[in-house]
Amino acid sequence: MRNKIKNMKKIISGLFLALALSVSTPVSAELIDTFRDWSAFVEAEGANKVCFMASAPKKSKGKYTKRGDVNFMVTHRLSEKTRNVVNMDAGYAFRKDSEVTVTIASREFRMFTDGGFAWAYDSKTDQALVKAMRAGSKMVARGVSSRGTKTTDIYSLNGFIAAHNAINKACGVK
Repeated sequence: MRNKIKNMKKIISGLFLALALSVSTPVSAELIDTFRDWSAFVEAEGANKVCFMASAPKKSKGKYTKRGDVNFMVTHRLSEKTRNVVNMDAGYAFRKDSEVTVTIASREFRMFTDGGFAWAYDSKTDQALVKAMRAGSKMVARGVSSRGTKTTDIYSLNGFIAAHNAINKACGVK
């Protein structure tokens, strides 16, 4: 799990810089396309591909004075034979040993936190989350910062299916 986090942080940092600057691609990734509220990317990792999609929240709530970029991602990493790995960058460090709660329609999912990132506990949860995201129209993520600030991030799922189909095609995932 730690290797998964370390590798994803490398990709995420480039993506978030690009999203923050409103440019079309991260430093080392190629934009496949933007589908309404989600963007799809592909990146070479040696002889393998990493395909991922990301979106920023439409609205964020919380009594914070400073917060970095906030994004939600879904990633396929062929070198590790993983697909639909779900994670969130909160733009702050989470409270130690806290969880993020993600709600889509009436379904609720829990994610563990590590620094400023949240991850699904296992691939079964990743798959269920992606299935719910494909079926939903809105997603709400709630977390608590290391300073105790409660935050709520509201994401649109408009374009999720098209972006997901694009990363599936780019990485040959069925």
